[in-house]
Amino acid sequence: MTTEQIPSGPIGEHSKNEQLAAFRVRHAGAKLSTNQGVRVSNTDDSLKAGVRGPTLMEDFHFREKITHFDHERIPERVVHARGFGAHGYFQVYESMAEYTKAKFLQDPSVKTPVFVRFSTVVGSRGSADTVRDVRGFATKFYTEDGNYDLVGNNIPVFFIQDAIKFPDVIHAIKPEPENEIPQASSAHDTFWDFVTGTPETAHMIMWLLSDRGIPRSYRMMEGFGVHTFRFVNQQGKACFVKFHWKPALGVHSLVWDEAQKLAGKDPDYHRRDLWDAINRGEYPEYELGVQIIAEEDEFKFDFDILDPTKLWPEELIPVRRVGKMTLTRNVDNFFAETEQVAFHPGHVVPGIDFTNDPLLQGRLFSYLDTQLIRLGGPNFHEIPINRPVAHVHNNQRDGYHRATIDEGRVSYFPNSLQGDTPQPATETEGGYVHYAEKLDGAKVRQRSESFKDHYRQATLFWNSMSEVEKQHIIQAFHFEVGNVKDKQIKQRVVDMFNNVAGDLAVQIAVGIGANPPASPGGTGVTASSPALSQENTIKNPRTRKVAVLAENGFNFPEVTQVIDTLNTAGIQTEIVSPNLGMITSADGRNLEVTKNYLTAGSILYDAVYIAGGRQSVDSLLARGDALHFINEAFKHAKAIGAANEGIDLLAASQIQGVALAGPETQAQLFSELGVITIRNAADLSYFSQEFINVISQHRHWTRQLQKELAPA
Repeated sequence: MTTEQIPSGPIGEHSKNEQLAAFRVRHAGAKLSTNQGVRVSNTDDSLKAGVRGPTLMEDFHFREKITHFDHERIPERVVHARGFGAHGYFQVYESMAEYTKAKFLQDPSVKTPVFVRFSTVVGSRGSADTVRDVRGFATKFYTEDGNYDLVGNNIPVFFIQDAIKFPDVIHAIKPEPENEIPQASSAHDTFWDFVTGTPETAHMIMWLLSDRGIPRSYRMMEGFGVHTFRFVNQQGKACFVKFHWKPALGVHSLVWDEAQKLAGKDPDYHRRDLWDAINRGEYPEYELGVQIIAEEDEFKFDFDILDPTKLWPEELIPVRRVGKMTLTRNVDNFFAETEQVAFHPGHVVPGIDFTNDPLLQGRLFSYLDTQLIRLGGPNFHEIPINRPVAHVHNNQRDGYHRATIDEGRVSYFPNSLQGDTPQPATETEGGYVHYAEKLDGAKVRQRSESFKDHYRQATLFWNSMSEVEKQHIIQAFHFEVGNVKDKQIKQRVVDMFNNVAGDLAVQIAVGIGANPPASPGGTGVTASSPALSQENTIKNPRTRKVAVLAENGFNFPEVTQVIDTLNTAGIQTEIVSPNLGMITSADGRNLEVTKNYLTAGSILYDAVYIAGGRQSVDSLLARGDALHFINEAFKHAKAIGAANEGIDLLAASQIQGVALAGPETQAQLFSELGVITIRNAADLSYFSQEFINVISQHRHWTRQLQKELAPA
């Protein structure tokens, strides 16, 4: 990269955007040309010998157009193939100089540009967003010291302890090779065969089968660096560190039935959610948290801090929130940016170093090796999205797709012809110096004894779940292992997770047709970690979506008052009706319908509001799809609100055991199990505020524990 390619002025929030500007091309209003800049007069007909004659090979435009089309796909990622990215910036809250010399963690006034790619792990590029899976959360910081890649997941632990097992776990979880079935799913024999033969997977399985495996949104999931890294300060003192991303909107999830239906209704649900939020100016925010352990405390815990199948309980090692990342801009071109971005955990900057985590050590090789084949050679760093904003000077030359034009004769070191430049930088000049860790040991193929506890933290996770979260985990086991055909594997699952908790194993066995364990198991761990339960997350209604069910004859003042109050609170509303276009209120005023029952469903919304108005409600009462909309929202534990005549639709639905405002009540608010109603009220301001409070709870799980939807 030449000096001219570096944005002028200090590196900051807009520096990466300014650098990318040199590569953007806007085609609107332009004349069509070949890749050589020759203008084209016709792109609909190939050059032929006569109108009905053969195509001629001299048609250079035809050859170029077809050739480029034939080669415009690159190999998809082996894992994390389906992803979506966005640009933004990061700001540290206060200097972290006590722990690290990394410059982007020093000055609160500096906005470091970032690019984030969210992804699923198992499925191909064409799979759905909402499958049960681990989610990737990879962040590229374009710092003044060079690029730093924090390559993480939405789950803090991993399936395996040593990278040599990575091909095995991925081969096992991918579609089975004889028929390429199932896609983007772990619910099959080969995966559970691997799990039951590899007990170190137990902790990760608990997380995967929890609600964390089906997040509500990329904006509402945590990110974790997974591995243990080192911070190194200016004095050369090191400490151990784990990285966390904490979403400002809290950590929220889908329910399984909802996730499955979304895969058909809108397979791009998570992508669309992120894209739309940024376009609306509802910029996703995540706080960067760090857990820090002093080197002298490495062995003071009952788990090995280098074991990637273990987390550091937040109650023992608190998460210190040190900065915030804000995503502010969508990509201009998905392929050029999101698909070609290359992350690598080995891309570090001075002040951040590695540990002896055996999974991390293997990834340092694997990620670089992958980019070489996927992006066509060693010059993938010159693709615009991967270019650092820091200066690049070295003697690496040539290779596929080289973009830099290196001047001069010298491409080696040392040299006298160019004054020994480019030459290594000293540590004070910002040169990267690896931490001087003292090592002593024989070459062996073994695991540390401290890595052999596979179940205690899985039990801690189970103990930390609320009752409804436990029920969801059990149901996930029933689906996943229920799809396993081999009865011996099913039994092995029960026996394996009896080591985690005896009550868990018994309930798994009931649902999959296996024998319960002969004797109750468990690890004896009775502790819990409140930080692990999503019940304790932030409850924030901002950016939630509400479906407004209305037809002709709705009550205009009532509906607009509710909509305006919701919108003021940052909640989106969409009117759902049988047909797109306009609907007319009882007093002759119009509102636009943005979704109908074919293009929408309750699964696309966080809550439902039923508009009042006699004619509107009578029409809704005659529509089975409107009733299904409400019943399904109730089944999925979502907030439901109805005012005045709208309550009649609730009364006609399958919702049972919930108190509703009756015809005789006067402006009295009824609220039970997330269903809120008011009758004979002209002013709905109080109702609207209470509806917002109900929406903010995300789900009303007591329905699943106390009330059941009546049979259809």
